[in-house]
Amino acid sequence: MQEKSLLLQLTGEMPLFKILDFLVDNKGMDFTKKDIAEGAEISKTSLFNYWQELEKYKIVKVTRTFGKTKLYTLNTESPITKKILELESTLIRQAMLTAAHKEEIVVEA
Repeated sequence: MQEKSLLLQLTGEMPLFKILDFLVDNKGMDFTKKDIAEGAEISKTSLFNYWQELEKYKIVKVTRTFGKTKLYTLNTESPITKKILELESTLIRQAMLTAAHKEEIVVEA
């Protein structure tokens, strides 16, 4: 089992945060809803419970359509998505500073 992302460590593992975490981790790639549910390790029912909100706030956008299938990606132009990415960046920076500080303590001891 892989370690939880910094975002999920902060927010918990609600399906919505698992969806966001998957999309952030795979920024720039597009997926079907089924792929997103599988990648986020949630049920399709959970995905559909939150999907309307993701579209409403323009967190996801359609990249292409073939037949009835639509592919979606994280909408990096959305102000909300920009804040989510900023939060993730801040969490990573903080984790790096904490790790560096721990190394300093070990070296000094």
